[in-house]
Amino acid sequence: MWFMINDYMLIMEFSLMKLNSLSLEMVILLDWMSLLFMSFVLYISSMVIFYSKEYMHSDKNLSRFIILVSLFVLSMMFLIISPNLISILLGWDGLGLVSYCLVVYYQNMKSYNAGMLTALTNRIGDVALLMGIAWMMNYGSWNYIFYLEFMKSDYSMSMISWLVILAALTKSAQIPFSSWLPAAMAAPTPVSSLVHSSTLVTAGIYLLIRFNYALTFNMLLILLFIGTMTMFMAGLGANFEFDLKKIIALSTLSQLGLMLSILALGEYKLSFFHLLSHALFKATLFMCAGCMIHNLNNCQDIRFMGSLIKQMPLTCCFFHIANLSLCGIPFLAGFYSKDLILEIFSMSYMNLFIYLIFFISTGLTVSYSFRLVYYFMMGDFNFLSLNNISDYGTIMLKSMMGLIFLVIMGGSLLSWLIFPTPFFICLPLIMKMMVLIVTLIGLFMGLEFSKFALHYNLKMNYYLKSTLFFSNMWNMPILSTFGMNYYFTDLGKLYYWNLDQGWSEYLGSQKIFMNLKKLSMIFQFLFFNNLKIYFLLIIIYMSFMFIMYF
Repeated sequence: MWFMINDYMLIMEFSLMKLNSLSLEMVILLDWMSLLFMSFVLYISSMVIFYSKEYMHSDKNLSRFIILVSLFVLSMMFLIISPNLISILLGWDGLGLVSYCLVVYYQNMKSYNAGMLTALTNRIGDVALLMGIAWMMNYGSWNYIFYLEFMKSDYSMSMISWLVILAALTKSAQIPFSSWLPAAMAAPTPVSSLVHSSTLVTAGIYLLIRFNYALTFNMLLILLFIGTMTMFMAGLGANFEFDLKKIIALSTLSQLGLMLSILALGEYKLSFFHLLSHALFKATLFMCAGCMIHNLNNCQDIRFMGSLIKQMPLTCCFFHIANLSLCGIPFLAGFYSKDLILEIFSMSYMNLFIYLIFFISTGLTVSYSFRLVYYFMMGDFNFLSLNNISDYGTIMLKSMMGLIFLVIMGGSLLSWLIFPTPFFICLPLIMKMMVLIVTLIGLFMGLEFSKFALHYNLKMNYYLKSTLFFSNMWNMPILSTFGMNYYFTDLGKLYYWNLDQGWSEYLGSQKIFMNLKKLSMIFQFLFFNNLKIYFLLIIIYMSFMFIMYF
Protein backbone atom coordinates (compact mmCIF):
# COMPACT_ATOMS: atom_id res chain seq x y z
CA MET A 1 0.00 0.00 0.00
CA TRP A 2 2.87 2.31 0.80
CA PHE A 3 4.46 1.59 -2.59
CA MET A 4 1.11 2.21 -4.29
CA ILE A 5 0.30 5.50 -2.53
CA ASN A 6 3.75 6.96 -3.22
CA ASP A 7 3.97 5.46 -6.73
CA TYR A 8 7.28 3.97 -5.61
CA MET A 9 9.38 1.38 -7.43
CA LEU A 10 12.52 -0.41 -6.31
CA ILE A 11 14.89 -2.11 -8.76
CA MET A 12 17.84 -4.11 -7.37
CA GLU A 13 20.51 -5.34 -9.75
CA PHE A 14 23.15 -7.97 -9.02
CA SER A 15 25.67 -8.23 -11.83
CA LEU A 16 26.53 -11.90 -12.46
CA MET A 17 28.66 -11.82 -15.60
CA LYS A 18 29.90 -9.47 -18.34
CA LEU A 19 30.71 -10.69 -21.83
CA ASN A 20 32.04 -7.93 -24.16
CA SER A 21 29.12 -5.47 -24.31
CA LEU A 22 26.56 -7.89 -22.82
CA SER A 23 25.80 -7.79 -19.10
CA LEU A 24 23.97 -10.61 -17.35
CA GLU A 25 22.23 -9.49 -14.18
CA MET A 26 19.90 -10.86 -11.57
CA VAL A 27 17.31 -8.12 -11.21
CA ILE A 28 14.58 -7.78 -8.61
CA LEU A 29 11.71 -5.42 -9.35
CA LEU A 30 9.52 -4.36 -6.44
CA ASP A 31 6.57 -2.15 -7.34
CA TRP A 32 2.93 -2.18 -6.20
CA MET A 33 1.97 -4.75 -8.84
CA SER A 34 4.62 -7.37 -8.04
CA LEU A 35 4.24 -6.91 -4.27
CA LEU A 36 0.45 -7.20 -4.37
CA PHE A 37 0.59 -10.28 -6.58
CA MET A 38 3.25 -11.89 -4.38
CA SER A 39 1.20 -11.30 -1.24
CA PHE A 40 -1.82 -12.95 -2.90
CA VAL A 41 0.21 -15.94 -4.11
CA LEU A 42 1.82 -16.43 -0.70
CA TYR A 43 -1.47 -16.13 1.19
CA ILE A 44 -3.32 -18.56 -1.09
CA SER A 45 -0.42 -21.04 -1.14
CA SER A 46 -0.19 -20.96 2.68
CA MET A 47 -3.88 -21.84 2.87
CA VAL A 48 -3.42 -24.59 0.27
CA ILE A 49 -0.45 -26.13 2.13
CA PHE A 50 -2.42 -26.02 5.38
CA TYR A 51 -5.34 -27.67 3.52
CA SER A 52 -3.00 -30.38 2.11
CA LYS A 53 -2.13 -31.49 5.64
CA GLU A 54 -5.56 -33.10 5.94
CA TYR A 55 -6.41 -33.75 2.29
CA MET A 56 -3.19 -35.73 1.73
CA HIS A 57 -2.96 -37.20 5.24
CA SER A 58 -2.93 -40.84 4.11
CA ASP A 59 -0.21 -40.16 1.53
CA LYS A 60 3.13 -41.85 2.17
CA ASN A 61 5.12 -39.06 0.49
CA LEU A 62 3.50 -36.02 2.10
CA SER A 63 6.79 -34.22 2.74
CA ARG A 64 7.77 -34.66 -0.93
CA PHE A 65 4.42 -33.18 -1.94
CA ILE A 66 4.87 -30.14 0.33
CA ILE A 67 8.41 -29.59 -1.01
CA LEU A 68 7.13 -29.71 -4.59
CA VAL A 69 4.36 -27.19 -3.82
CA SER A 70 6.91 -24.91 -2.12
CA LEU A 71 9.18 -25.14 -5.18
CA PHE A 72 6.20 -24.27 -7.33
CA VAL A 73 5.51 -21.13 -5.28
CA LEU A 74 9.21 -20.21 -5.31
CA SER A 75 9.29 -20.44 -9.12
CA MET A 76 6.27 -18.13 -9.27
CA MET A 77 8.05 -15.65 -6.98
CA PHE A 78 11.02 -15.59 -9.37
CA LEU A 79 8.69 -14.90 -12.25
CA ILE A 80 6.83 -12.08 -10.47
CA ILE A 81 9.86 -10.09 -9.31
CA SER A 82 11.87 -10.35 -12.56
CA PRO A 83 12.02 -7.53 -15.09
CA ASN A 84 14.75 -9.54 -16.79
CA LEU A 85 14.06 -12.23 -19.40
CA ILE A 86 16.76 -14.60 -18.14
CA SER A 87 15.59 -14.57 -14.52
CA ILE A 88 12.01 -14.84 -15.81
CA LEU A 89 13.03 -18.00 -17.68
CA LEU A 90 14.28 -19.40 -14.38
CA GLY A 91 10.81 -19.06 -12.85
CA TRP A 92 9.02 -19.91 -16.09
CA ASP A 93 10.87 -23.19 -16.60
CA GLY A 94 10.66 -23.93 -12.89
CA LEU A 95 6.88 -23.71 -13.13
CA GLY A 96 6.84 -26.03 -16.16
CA LEU A 97 9.09 -28.63 -14.54
CA VAL A 98 7.44 -28.66 -11.10
CA SER A 99 3.96 -28.70 -12.66
CA TYR A 100 4.96 -31.87 -14.53
CA CYS A 101 6.13 -33.47 -11.26
CA LEU A 102 2.86 -32.52 -9.57
CA VAL A 103 0.58 -33.66 -12.41
CA VAL A 104 2.23 -37.11 -12.48
CA TYR A 105 2.09 -37.28 -8.65
CA TYR A 106 -0.46 -40.13 -8.66
CA GLN A 107 1.62 -42.51 -10.70
CA ASN A 108 -0.76 -44.03 -13.22
CA MET A 109 -1.24 -43.99 -16.98
CA LYS A 110 -3.77 -41.13 -17.02
CA SER A 111 -1.52 -38.91 -14.91
CA TYR A 112 1.46 -39.73 -17.10
CA ASN A 113 -0.40 -38.79 -20.30
CA ALA A 114 -1.72 -35.57 -18.73
CA GLY A 115 1.78 -34.71 -17.47
CA MET A 116 3.35 -35.25 -20.88
CA LEU A 117 0.67 -33.13 -22.57
CA THR A 118 1.18 -30.34 -19.99
CA ALA A 119 4.98 -30.42 -20.18
CA LEU A 120 5.23 -30.64 -23.98
CA THR A 121 2.66 -27.88 -24.60
CA ASN A 122 4.47 -25.62 -22.15
CA ARG A 123 7.79 -26.40 -23.87
CA ILE A 124 6.55 -24.50 -26.94
CA GLY A 125 6.26 -21.38 -24.79
CA ASP A 126 9.63 -22.01 -23.13
CA VAL A 127 11.31 -22.27 -26.54
CA ALA A 128 9.60 -19.01 -27.61
CA LEU A 129 11.01 -17.33 -24.51
CA LEU A 130 14.50 -18.67 -25.25
CA MET A 131 14.24 -17.27 -28.78
CA GLY A 132 13.13 -13.95 -27.27
CA ILE A 133 16.28 -14.00 -25.12
CA ALA A 134 18.38 -14.58 -28.27
CA TRP A 135 16.69 -11.62 -30.01
CA MET A 136 17.26 -9.43 -26.96
CA MET A 137 21.03 -9.80 -27.27
CA ASN A 138 20.77 -6.89 -29.75
CA TYR A 139 20.16 -4.50 -26.85
CA GLY A 140 23.16 -5.44 -24.74
CA SER A 141 21.10 -6.49 -21.71
CA TRP A 142 18.03 -8.55 -20.97
CA ASN A 143 16.21 -6.02 -18.79
CA TYR A 144 13.19 -5.75 -21.06
CA ILE A 145 11.45 -3.24 -18.79
CA PHE A 146 13.79 -0.45 -19.99
CA TYR A 147 13.13 -1.02 -23.70
CA LEU A 148 9.39 -1.65 -23.91
CA GLU A 149 8.10 1.81 -24.84
CA PHE A 150 11.41 3.26 -26.04
CA MET A 151 11.99 0.54 -28.66
CA LYS A 152 8.34 -0.15 -29.49
CA SER A 153 8.68 0.47 -33.24
CA ASP A 154 11.94 -1.49 -33.53
CA TYR A 155 11.88 -4.76 -35.52
CA SER A 156 13.71 -6.74 -32.81
CA MET A 157 11.26 -5.57 -30.16
CA SER A 158 8.28 -6.60 -32.29
CA MET A 159 9.84 -10.06 -32.77
CA ILE A 160 10.40 -10.36 -29.01
CA SER A 161 6.78 -9.26 -28.40
CA TRP A 162 5.43 -11.93 -30.81
CA LEU A 163 7.52 -14.60 -29.07
CA VAL A 164 6.36 -13.43 -25.62
CA ILE A 165 2.75 -13.58 -26.87
CA LEU A 166 3.32 -17.19 -28.01
CA ALA A 167 4.87 -18.05 -24.64
CA ALA A 168 1.94 -16.43 -22.78
CA LEU A 169 -0.65 -18.23 -24.92
CA THR A 170 0.84 -21.65 -24.13
CA LYS A 171 1.20 -20.93 -20.41
CA SER A 172 -2.30 -19.48 -20.09
CA ALA A 173 -3.77 -22.33 -22.21
CA GLN A 174 -5.45 -20.12 -24.80
CA ILE A 175 -6.68 -21.55 -28.13
CA PRO A 176 -5.06 -23.62 -29.73
CA PHE A 177 -3.11 -24.80 -26.63
CA SER A 178 -6.16 -25.23 -24.37
CA SER A 179 -6.28 -29.01 -24.08
CA TRP A 180 -3.60 -29.33 -21.38
CA LEU A 181 -5.57 -27.35 -18.78
CA PRO A 182 -8.40 -29.86 -18.12
CA ALA A 183 -5.86 -32.70 -18.52
CA ALA A 184 -3.78 -31.20 -15.67
CA MET A 185 -6.71 -32.05 -13.35
CA ALA A 186 -4.97 -35.40 -12.84
CA ALA A 187 -2.93 -33.59 -10.15
CA PRO A 188 -4.08 -33.71 -6.50
CA THR A 189 -6.82 -31.13 -5.73
CA PRO A 190 -4.64 -28.79 -3.58
CA VAL A 191 -2.31 -28.47 -6.60
CA SER A 192 -5.27 -27.68 -8.87
CA SER A 193 -6.34 -25.04 -6.38
CA LEU A 194 -2.92 -23.40 -6.54
CA VAL A 195 -2.36 -23.83 -10.29
CA HIS A 196 -5.72 -22.42 -11.31
CA SER A 197 -5.90 -19.52 -8.94
CA SER A 198 -2.63 -17.67 -8.75
CA THR A 199 0.36 -19.51 -10.20
CA LEU A 200 0.87 -21.45 -13.43
CA VAL A 201 -1.95 -20.23 -15.68
CA THR A 202 -1.77 -16.61 -14.52
CA ALA A 203 1.98 -16.45 -15.32
CA GLY A 204 1.27 -15.86 -19.02
CA ILE A 205 -1.27 -13.09 -18.31
CA TYR A 206 1.15 -11.46 -15.83
CA LEU A 207 3.96 -11.46 -18.42
CA LEU A 208 1.65 -9.84 -20.98
CA ILE A 209 0.60 -7.22 -18.39
CA ARG A 210 4.28 -6.39 -17.95
CA PHE A 211 4.81 -6.34 -21.74
CA ASN A 212 1.66 -4.35 -22.52
CA TYR A 213 3.57 -1.19 -23.53
CA ALA A 214 5.35 -3.02 -26.35
CA LEU A 215 2.24 -4.54 -27.95
CA THR A 216 1.21 -3.03 -31.28
CA PHE A 217 -2.35 -2.64 -32.58
CA ASN A 218 -2.22 -5.86 -34.68
CA MET A 219 -0.93 -7.89 -31.74
CA LEU A 220 -3.73 -6.59 -29.54
CA LEU A 221 -6.35 -7.46 -32.17
CA ILE A 222 -5.08 -11.04 -32.43
CA LEU A 223 -4.99 -11.33 -28.63
CA LEU A 224 -8.54 -10.01 -28.41
CA PHE A 225 -9.81 -12.58 -30.90
CA ILE A 226 -7.98 -15.49 -29.24
CA GLY A 227 -9.12 -14.40 -25.76
CA THR A 228 -12.79 -14.11 -26.70
CA MET A 229 -12.79 -17.42 -28.57
CA THR A 230 -11.17 -19.21 -25.60
CA MET A 231 -13.68 -17.64 -23.26
CA PHE A 232 -16.61 -18.75 -25.41
CA MET A 233 -15.27 -22.26 -26.04
CA ALA A 234 -14.53 -22.92 -22.35
CA GLY A 235 -17.91 -21.56 -21.22
CA LEU A 236 -19.71 -23.76 -23.71
CA GLY A 237 -17.63 -26.84 -22.82
CA ALA A 238 -18.27 -26.47 -19.08
CA ASN A 239 -22.04 -26.68 -19.70
CA PHE A 240 -21.61 -30.20 -21.12
CA GLU A 241 -19.03 -31.56 -18.68
CA PHE A 242 -19.78 -33.96 -15.77
CA ASP A 243 -16.41 -34.06 -14.01
CA LEU A 244 -16.49 -31.59 -11.09
CA LYS A 245 -12.83 -30.61 -11.32
CA LYS A 246 -12.94 -30.27 -15.12
CA ILE A 247 -15.93 -27.91 -14.90
CA ILE A 248 -13.98 -25.63 -12.55
CA ALA A 249 -10.89 -25.95 -14.81
CA LEU A 250 -12.90 -24.87 -17.86
CA SER A 251 -14.27 -22.02 -15.77
CA THR A 252 -10.66 -20.90 -15.15
CA LEU A 253 -10.02 -21.06 -18.88
CA SER A 254 -13.05 -18.86 -19.50
CA GLN A 255 -11.83 -16.27 -16.97
CA LEU A 256 -8.33 -16.30 -18.48
CA GLY A 257 -9.92 -15.51 -21.84
CA LEU A 258 -11.71 -12.57 -20.18
CA MET A 259 -8.43 -11.28 -18.68
CA LEU A 260 -6.65 -11.56 -22.02
CA SER A 261 -9.50 -9.82 -23.88
CA ILE A 262 -9.61 -6.82 -21.57
CA LEU A 263 -5.80 -6.64 -21.65
CA ALA A 264 -6.02 -6.52 -25.46
CA LEU A 265 -8.34 -3.51 -25.15
CA GLY A 266 -5.53 -1.66 -23.35
CA GLU A 267 -6.88 -1.92 -19.80
CA TYR A 268 -3.95 -3.74 -18.19
CA LYS A 269 -4.79 -2.58 -14.65
CA LEU A 270 -8.30 -3.94 -14.99
CA SER A 271 -6.92 -7.26 -16.23
CA PHE A 272 -4.63 -7.41 -13.18
CA PHE A 273 -7.55 -6.54 -10.88
CA HIS A 274 -9.62 -9.42 -12.29
CA LEU A 275 -6.61 -11.74 -12.02
CA LEU A 276 -6.38 -11.06 -8.27
CA SER A 277 -10.09 -11.24 -7.48
CA HIS A 278 -10.39 -14.41 -9.60
CA ALA A 279 -7.51 -16.02 -7.66
CA LEU A 280 -9.48 -15.73 -4.42
CA PHE A 281 -12.73 -17.38 -5.42
CA LYS A 282 -11.12 -19.96 -7.71
CA ALA A 283 -8.87 -21.26 -4.91
CA THR A 284 -11.94 -21.49 -2.65
CA LEU A 285 -13.96 -23.33 -5.33
CA PHE A 286 -11.23 -25.94 -5.75
CA MET A 287 -10.85 -26.38 -2.02
CA CYS A 288 -14.61 -27.00 -1.63
CA ALA A 289 -14.57 -29.39 -4.60
CA GLY A 290 -11.64 -31.22 -3.00
CA CYS A 291 -13.56 -31.51 0.26
CA MET A 292 -16.54 -33.05 -1.58
CA ILE A 293 -14.35 -35.45 -3.58
CA HIS A 294 -12.54 -36.43 -0.35
CA ASN A 295 -15.88 -37.20 1.33
CA LEU A 296 -17.28 -39.14 -1.63
CA ASN A 297 -14.39 -41.65 -1.78
CA ASN A 298 -12.65 -39.81 -4.66
CA CYS A 299 -15.74 -39.70 -6.87
CA GLN A 300 -15.69 -36.66 -9.17
CA ASP A 301 -18.87 -37.18 -11.18
CA ILE A 302 -21.47 -34.52 -10.35
CA ARG A 303 -24.34 -36.88 -11.25
CA PHE A 304 -23.68 -38.78 -8.00
CA MET A 305 -23.67 -35.69 -5.78
CA GLY A 306 -27.30 -34.77 -5.12
CA SER A 307 -28.53 -32.93 -1.99
CA LEU A 308 -25.05 -32.50 -0.48
CA ILE A 309 -26.30 -29.36 1.29
CA LYS A 310 -27.96 -31.61 3.87
CA GLN A 311 -24.79 -33.53 4.70
CA MET A 312 -22.09 -30.89 4.13
CA PRO A 313 -23.77 -27.55 4.88
CA LEU A 314 -20.65 -25.47 5.60
CA THR A 315 -18.66 -26.68 2.57
CA CYS A 316 -21.69 -26.08 0.35
CA CYS A 317 -22.12 -22.56 1.78
CA PHE A 318 -18.49 -21.74 0.96
CA PHE A 319 -18.92 -23.25 -2.49
CA HIS A 320 -22.08 -21.17 -3.04
CA ILE A 321 -20.39 -17.90 -2.04
CA ALA A 322 -17.38 -18.58 -4.30
CA ASN A 323 -19.71 -19.62 -7.13
CA LEU A 324 -21.82 -16.47 -6.84
CA SER A 325 -18.64 -14.43 -6.81
CA LEU A 326 -17.58 -16.15 -10.05
CA CYS A 327 -20.96 -15.30 -11.59
CA GLY A 328 -20.49 -11.63 -10.71
CA ILE A 329 -23.40 -11.35 -8.26
CA PRO A 330 -23.35 -7.76 -6.85
CA PHE A 331 -21.01 -6.86 -3.98
CA LEU A 332 -18.96 -10.07 -3.94
CA ALA A 333 -15.30 -10.06 -5.09
CA GLY A 334 -15.96 -11.14 -8.68
CA PHE A 335 -18.61 -8.46 -9.22
CA TYR A 336 -16.25 -5.49 -8.86
CA SER A 337 -13.85 -6.68 -11.53
CA LYS A 338 -16.28 -8.41 -13.89
CA ASP A 339 -18.90 -5.66 -13.90
CA LEU A 340 -16.25 -3.00 -14.42
CA ILE A 341 -14.74 -4.98 -17.31
CA LEU A 342 -18.09 -5.37 -19.07
CA GLU A 343 -19.12 -1.73 -18.52
CA ILE A 344 -15.81 -0.36 -19.77
CA PHE A 345 -16.10 -2.73 -22.70
CA SER A 346 -19.60 -1.38 -23.41
CA MET A 347 -18.18 2.14 -23.37
CA SER A 348 -15.38 1.37 -25.81
CA TYR A 349 -15.91 1.27 -29.56
CA MET A 350 -15.85 -2.41 -30.55
CA ASN A 351 -17.61 -4.52 -33.17
CA LEU A 352 -20.84 -6.41 -32.50
CA PHE A 353 -19.28 -9.89 -32.81
CA ILE A 354 -16.85 -9.36 -29.91
CA TYR A 355 -19.56 -7.58 -27.89
CA LEU A 356 -21.96 -10.51 -28.28
CA ILE A 357 -19.31 -13.13 -27.51
CA PHE A 358 -18.37 -11.21 -24.33
CA PHE A 359 -21.91 -11.11 -23.00
CA ILE A 360 -22.84 -14.63 -24.15
CA SER A 361 -19.72 -15.98 -22.40
CA THR A 362 -20.74 -14.15 -19.21
CA GLY A 363 -24.20 -15.76 -19.50
CA LEU A 364 -22.58 -19.17 -20.00
CA THR A 365 -20.50 -18.65 -16.83
CA VAL A 366 -23.68 -18.21 -14.80
CA SER A 367 -25.28 -21.10 -16.69
CA TYR A 368 -22.62 -23.71 -15.82
CA SER A 369 -22.35 -22.40 -12.25
CA PHE A 370 -26.04 -22.91 -11.60
CA ARG A 371 -26.01 -26.22 -13.47
CA LEU A 372 -23.38 -27.30 -10.95
CA VAL A 373 -25.55 -26.06 -8.09
CA TYR A 374 -28.56 -27.90 -9.51
CA TYR A 375 -26.67 -31.19 -9.74
CA PHE A 376 -25.27 -31.34 -6.22
CA MET A 377 -27.62 -29.16 -4.20
CA MET A 378 -31.07 -30.04 -5.56
CA GLY A 379 -31.01 -33.43 -7.32
CA ASP A 380 -31.27 -36.92 -5.86
CA PHE A 381 -28.33 -38.37 -3.96
CA ASN A 382 -27.07 -41.17 -6.21
CA PHE A 383 -24.01 -42.32 -4.30
CA LEU A 384 -23.58 -45.43 -2.09
CA SER A 385 -26.39 -46.05 0.37
CA LEU A 386 -23.85 -46.74 3.08
CA ASN A 387 -21.83 -43.55 3.43
CA ASN A 388 -20.29 -41.28 6.00
CA ILE A 389 -20.49 -37.80 4.49
CA SER A 390 -20.17 -34.80 6.78
CA ASP A 391 -18.15 -31.61 7.34
CA TYR A 392 -15.59 -33.48 9.40
CA GLY A 393 -12.40 -31.99 7.88
CA THR A 394 -11.67 -29.24 10.42
CA ILE A 395 -8.31 -28.26 8.88
CA MET A 396 -9.83 -28.13 5.39
CA LEU A 397 -12.71 -25.99 6.69
CA LYS A 398 -10.32 -23.63 8.48
CA SER A 399 -8.27 -23.08 5.34
CA MET A 400 -11.44 -22.38 3.33
CA MET A 401 -12.59 -20.00 6.06
CA GLY A 402 -9.31 -18.11 5.71
CA LEU A 403 -10.19 -17.35 2.09
CA ILE A 404 -13.97 -16.89 2.27
CA PHE A 405 -13.80 -13.44 3.93
CA LEU A 406 -11.59 -12.21 1.12
CA VAL A 407 -13.97 -13.74 -1.43
CA ILE A 408 -16.72 -11.56 0.06
CA MET A 409 -14.76 -8.36 0.73
CA GLY A 410 -11.61 -8.65 -1.40
CA GLY A 411 -13.11 -7.12 -4.55
CA SER A 412 -14.18 -3.84 -2.95
CA LEU A 413 -10.87 -3.53 -1.05
CA LEU A 414 -8.88 -4.10 -4.25
CA SER A 415 -10.99 -1.64 -6.24
CA TRP A 416 -10.30 1.07 -3.65
CA LEU A 417 -6.60 0.25 -3.72
CA ILE A 418 -5.97 -0.14 -7.47
CA PHE A 419 -8.33 2.63 -8.65
CA PRO A 420 -8.08 5.49 -6.13
CA THR A 421 -9.83 7.66 -8.73
CA PRO A 422 -13.03 5.89 -9.74
CA PHE A 423 -13.82 5.25 -13.41
CA PHE A 424 -16.44 7.52 -14.91
CA ILE A 425 -18.90 5.26 -16.73
CA CYS A 426 -21.62 6.86 -18.77
CA LEU A 427 -24.03 4.33 -20.31
CA PRO A 428 -27.72 4.21 -21.19
CA LEU A 429 -29.89 2.30 -18.70
CA ILE A 430 -30.33 -0.81 -20.89
CA MET A 431 -26.55 -1.21 -21.35
CA LYS A 432 -25.97 -0.55 -17.67
CA MET A 433 -28.43 -3.30 -16.78
CA MET A 434 -27.10 -5.61 -19.52
CA VAL A 435 -24.76 -7.46 -17.13
CA LEU A 436 -27.57 -8.18 -14.70
CA ILE A 437 -29.94 -9.24 -17.49
CA VAL A 438 -27.36 -11.61 -18.98
CA THR A 439 -26.68 -13.06 -15.51
CA LEU A 440 -30.37 -13.77 -14.93
CA ILE A 441 -30.82 -15.30 -18.41
CA GLY A 442 -27.75 -17.50 -17.77
CA LEU A 443 -29.16 -18.59 -14.39
CA PHE A 444 -32.49 -19.58 -15.92
CA MET A 445 -30.75 -21.33 -18.84
CA GLY A 446 -28.45 -23.33 -16.57
CA LEU A 447 -31.27 -24.65 -14.41
CA GLU A 448 -33.62 -25.45 -17.31
CA PHE A 449 -30.83 -27.06 -19.32
CA SER A 450 -29.88 -29.29 -16.38
CA LYS A 451 -33.47 -30.49 -15.89
CA PHE A 452 -33.79 -31.14 -19.62
CA ALA A 453 -30.46 -33.00 -19.81
CA LEU A 454 -31.19 -35.03 -16.69
CA HIS A 455 -34.45 -36.41 -18.07
CA TYR A 456 -33.74 -36.74 -21.78
CA ASN A 457 -30.02 -37.22 -22.39
CA LEU A 458 -30.27 -40.99 -22.89
CA LYS A 459 -33.10 -40.74 -25.42
CA MET A 460 -31.68 -38.01 -27.59
CA ASN A 461 -28.94 -39.03 -29.94
CA TYR A 462 -28.16 -35.57 -31.31
CA TYR A 463 -27.92 -34.20 -27.75
CA LEU A 464 -25.27 -36.79 -26.94
CA LYS A 465 -23.35 -35.99 -30.13
CA SER A 466 -23.32 -32.27 -29.35
CA THR A 467 -22.30 -33.12 -25.78
CA LEU A 468 -19.28 -35.03 -27.03
CA PHE A 469 -18.23 -32.23 -29.38
CA PHE A 470 -18.60 -29.36 -26.90
CA SER A 471 -17.31 -31.13 -23.80
CA ASN A 472 -14.31 -32.18 -25.87
CA MET A 473 -13.42 -28.50 -26.26
CA TRP A 474 -14.12 -28.48 -30.02
CA ASN A 475 -11.99 -31.64 -30.48
CA MET A 476 -8.84 -29.84 -29.32
CA PRO A 477 -7.51 -32.68 -27.10
CA ILE A 478 -7.81 -35.02 -30.11
CA LEU A 479 -5.84 -32.60 -32.28
CA SER A 480 -3.09 -32.19 -29.69
CA THR A 481 -2.71 -35.90 -28.82
CA PHE A 482 -4.31 -38.48 -31.10
CA GLY A 483 -4.01 -36.35 -34.25
CA MET A 484 -0.37 -35.57 -33.48
CA ASN A 485 0.89 -39.10 -32.93
CA TYR A 486 -1.49 -41.65 -34.52
CA TYR A 487 -0.79 -40.95 -38.20
CA PHE A 488 2.97 -40.77 -37.72
CA THR A 489 2.97 -44.03 -35.77
CA ASP A 490 0.85 -45.64 -38.49
CA LEU A 491 3.26 -44.42 -41.17
CA GLY A 492 6.14 -45.79 -39.11
CA LYS A 493 4.44 -49.18 -39.02
CA LEU A 494 4.07 -49.18 -42.82
CA TYR A 495 7.75 -48.28 -43.27
CA TYR A 496 8.73 -50.94 -40.78
CA TRP A 497 6.84 -53.66 -42.63
CA ASN A 498 7.66 -52.61 -46.17
CA LEU A 499 11.19 -51.20 -45.87
CA ASP A 500 12.83 -52.10 -42.55
CA GLN A 501 11.72 -55.73 -42.77
CA GLY A 502 13.40 -55.80 -46.19
CA TRP A 503 11.68 -55.05 -49.49
CA SER A 504 13.05 -58.30 -50.96
CA GLU A 505 11.43 -60.15 -48.06
CA TYR A 506 8.13 -58.31 -48.68
CA LEU A 507 8.13 -58.84 -52.43
CA GLY A 508 9.94 -62.19 -52.43
CA SER A 509 9.62 -65.19 -50.12
CA GLN A 510 7.19 -63.57 -47.64
CA LYS A 511 4.88 -62.50 -50.47
CA ILE A 512 4.95 -65.97 -52.07
CA PHE A 513 4.24 -67.52 -48.70
CA MET A 514 1.31 -65.12 -48.08
CA ASN A 515 -0.17 -65.81 -51.54
CA LEU A 516 0.13 -69.58 -51.13
CA LYS A 517 -1.44 -69.32 -47.68
CA LYS A 518 -4.35 -67.29 -49.10
CA LEU A 519 -4.91 -69.79 -51.92
CA SER A 520 -4.74 -72.79 -49.59
CA MET A 521 -7.29 -71.12 -47.29
CA ILE A 522 -9.67 -70.73 -50.25
CA PHE A 523 -9.24 -74.43 -51.16
CA GLN A 524 -9.66 -75.40 -47.53
CA PHE A 525 -12.94 -73.48 -47.46
CA LEU A 526 -14.08 -75.40 -50.56
CA PHE A 527 -13.14 -78.80 -49.10
CA PHE A 528 -14.79 -78.17 -45.73
CA ASN A 529 -18.06 -77.13 -47.37
CA ASN A 530 -17.77 -79.60 -50.27
CA LEU A 531 -21.37 -80.86 -50.71
CA LYS A 532 -22.89 -77.42 -50.27
CA ILE A 533 -20.34 -75.85 -52.61
CA TYR A 534 -20.77 -78.53 -55.31
CA PHE A 535 -24.56 -78.11 -55.25
CA LEU A 536 -24.08 -74.39 -55.56
CA LEU A 537 -21.66 -74.83 -58.46
CA ILE A 538 -24.14 -77.17 -60.23
CA ILE A 539 -26.92 -74.58 -59.85
CA ILE A 540 -24.64 -71.83 -61.19
CA TYR A 541 -23.54 -74.10 -64.09
CA MET A 542 -27.14 -75.01 -64.95
CA SER A 543 -28.24 -71.38 -64.77
CA PHE A 544 -25.39 -70.44 -67.05
CA MET A 545 -26.27 -73.20 -69.57
CA PHE A 546 -29.92 -72.17 -69.48
CA ILE A 547 -29.02 -68.55 -70.22
CA MET A 548 -26.65 -69.58 -73.05
CA TYR A 549 -29.24 -71.95 -74.60
CA PHE A 550 -31.95 -69.29 -74.79
